[in-house]
Amino acid sequence: MFKQQDWGFGAWANCMGPGVFGFGRPLGPKRRIVRKGELKYVLLELLADEPMHGYELIRRLEKESNGMYSPSPGSIYPTLQMLEDQGYVLSEQVDGKRVYRITDAGSEFRKEHTARTSDIFTRFVDMGERFTGSEMREITKSFIRLAQLSFDRAVAVKGDPEAMARLKSILESTANEIESAWPKADSVEVEV
Repeated sequence: MFKQQDWGFGAWANCMGPGVFGFGRPLGPKRRIVRKGELKYVLLELLADEPMHGYELIRRLEKESNGMYSPSPGSIYPTLQMLEDQGYVLSEQVDGKRVYRITDAGSEFRKEHTARTSDIFTRFVDMGERFTGSEMREITKSFIRLAQLSFDRAVAVKGDPEAMARLKSILESTANEIESAWPKADSVEVEV
């Protein structure tokens, strides 16, 4: 368990993954959605549905995790190569892309580790519920909209000191209003 105060903007943005703001560092070994050595199980599960190339797997993982997890090509491709070396997947060039498909040995390995794979996908759902489920869904949408608008407008008015000062003033005013409406809350225990 950890305290809610551990979840500032930086921690939130880092766990959201590249699908939201371009961040993607894990929150530490105990808070990772996919832990070291588990990516192979997830990839085999996805490849059991259909053959895919690496970037399709990345996009599919983003979708399956509701944007909470997006592995880098630097973790996907070495894992696919390892799975190929172990005989769990085969690859072939199709339209200039290396497409991977699961082998019979890979299917057997996948079946042997069904519980582990299920646990990983359950973590996807659980993490997604923390940020997009129930009462957090509308707040998260508003936060994302505010962040996107702020970044878009900042880029649009870059080089105009007066417009940048106005944007900063609006954001500071909003932050101050939220802070004064709900002074620092007591720590709330949140289970990971």
